[in-house]
Amino acid sequence: MTLPQTTYLRLEKTGAVIVDIHVIPNASRTQADGEHDGALRVRLHAPPVDGKANLALIAWLADTLNLAKRDVALIRGQTSKRKQLRVSAAACIKADWSALVS
Repeated sequence: MTLPQTTYLRLEKTGAVIVDIHVIPNASRTQADGEHDGALRVRLHAPPVDGKANLALIAWLADTLNLAKRDVALIRGQTSKRKQLRVSAAACIKADWSALVS
């Protein structure tokens, strides 16, 4: 497995990958939108209410990488715009990392 050289993807010793994300909720549609302060900027269609934006972000990342939602976990930033998600080591091998770098 080779990760693209970006500031927002970090390989852990366990083989899992940490993705740093800066979220912009209430966007017209959900999409990646470049980088912001070393993180991947993601515009989310979901509102930041009752964890809907977090669930939408997990679903979007899993879908973009062609993984199951169970392979992606929010590990930091439940209530902030800056978030960290972990992609499990087993899923990293089959993930389509090039889809995040455009």
